[in-house]
Amino acid sequence: MNFTIRDATPDDAGTILRFITELAVFENAGHEVEATEESLKASLFGPGSVTGAAIIEADGLPAGFAVWFFNYSTWQAKNGLYLEDLYISPDYRGSGAGKRMLRHLAKIAVDKGCGRFEWSVLDWNEPAIRVYDAIGGEPQNEWIRYRLAGDRLKAFAEGA
Repeated sequence: MNFTIRDATPDDAGTILRFITELAVFENAGHEVEATEESLKASLFGPGSVTGAAIIEADGLPAGFAVWFFNYSTWQAKNGLYLEDLYISPDYRGSGAGKRMLRHLAKIAVDKGCGRFEWSVLDWNEPAIRVYDAIGGEPQNEWIRYRLAGDRLKAFAEGA
């Protein structure tokens, strides 16, 4: 199989939305997808966007995607690259496509002078964990990730 990775464009919004939905269903959260093609075009490619997106193709057909953004490490005084989502369609899993995409992102991080390349994975996603372990990723078990979203975010922001 011939894989190529390219920057995503606004014309890829439908494909990205399909991959996002497939990923959410895989993670038992399909009902949580609120994204639309229009909102993806605005947030990924519009003015002020802080994200990057790439498509991996197998013989010219979309096989997966990644979305990332740059964060900041005060300890390193450097940006980091944070991988928000990486998804490879089931037909291409085990082909090396995911590892190729991770290497592509690692190169972006190095080229941009980032001190870190980080991501999160669900604790039950053993196939992904095996890939991350195989490339030398190190789990950061000492950190607990927190989130405020939806009504709780709004209530806190309003002082409730």
